[in-house]
Amino acid sequence: MTILDFVLPAGLEASEPPPVRDGVRLLVATATGMRHARFGQFGEFLAEGDLVVVNASATLAAAVDGDRAGAPVEVHFSAELDDGAWVVEVRPAGTSTGPVSGLRAGEVIGLADGVGLVLDGPRPAGQDRLWRAELRAGQSRIEGGAAAFLARHGRPIRYAYVPRQWPLAEYQTVFGREPGSAEMPSAGRPFTAEIVTDLVTRGVALAPIVLHTGVSSQEPGEPPQPERFRVPESTARLVNATRAAGGRVVAVGTTVTRALESAAGPDGTVRARSGWTDLVLGPERRARVVNGLVTGWHAPGASHLALLTAVAGPELVGRAYAEALRLGYRWHEFGDSCLLLP
Repeated sequence: MTILDFVLPAGLEASEPPPVRDGVRLLVATATGMRHARFGQFGEFLAEGDLVVVNASATLAAAVDGDRAGAPVEVHFSAELDDGAWVVEVRPAGTSTGPVSGLRAGEVIGLADGVGLVLDGPRPAGQDRLWRAELRAGQSRIEGGAAAFLARHGRPIRYAYVPRQWPLAEYQTVFGREPGSAEMPSAGRPFTAEIVTDLVTRGVALAPIVLHTGVSSQEPGEPPQPERFRVPESTARLVNATRAAGGRVVAVGTTVTRALESAAGPDGTVRARSGWTDLVLGPERRARVVNGLVTGWHAPGASHLALLTAVAGPELVGRAYAEALRLGYRWHEFGDSCLLLP
């Protein structure tokens, strides 16, 4: 098995939220071996002086029903651009496995309340999965913008392995404060207020970043899309102080890793930064700042897997995945967790 092409049995895809968030399994992978626990024990594997960095982005109800020339479709709102337009993905209605093909610039997808979604053009140019689009009511942009429209008509994005719809609350994390993610920053889902209190009691600090996730449905070989992020000055200072004192910087998820590494200089010093990141972590760009990572289990071929190896190395990540497959860990946003401590 290589880290990118393993086979995931369908029975290991978590299809619904677990009854207790911190009751999911936790595999702790270190250079000296593997340990197995429940997520509620997370704090036991960290030490005084470590820093846990979390994503404060909250999840949007980013999927809406639409009509394309009489054919039902589902529109996934991926990212809001600086000018108020959105990057969207148009998929056949239901939990299909891919986007609608044959879309054209200027095409209008009918939405609720007489609103039209005008497709301006592919983004980036040369592909046809993601499109730059604007919501219009007649010749004007709609009042309140897409955020208000999604609040009225949207629902969480879900894929075929989740057969029923769940409330938006099931797709939020305890850290989410700033709406903007098309899909849940799911590494943070098992955390609870009790775990946060336990970390603080142990002398482990916490600090936030914001990275708004886009849709995760990349085609094979497609690089991660640019995402909007912000690393506050206070977080940058804590990261630098932790590293200087010999503590570990533990990122909760690939989103946090991407944000911190986007704000890091060649020597690993982190500075406050905001904007868009197109950073791709992997063999050619290893992690400079993050040396611990909380993550869910990612599908075969996912670009996130290369990011994991950029933090923990391919050998440790490969051993962790082999162990998770052998012991029946559950995959995806409602599944089990891994703590990589190389």
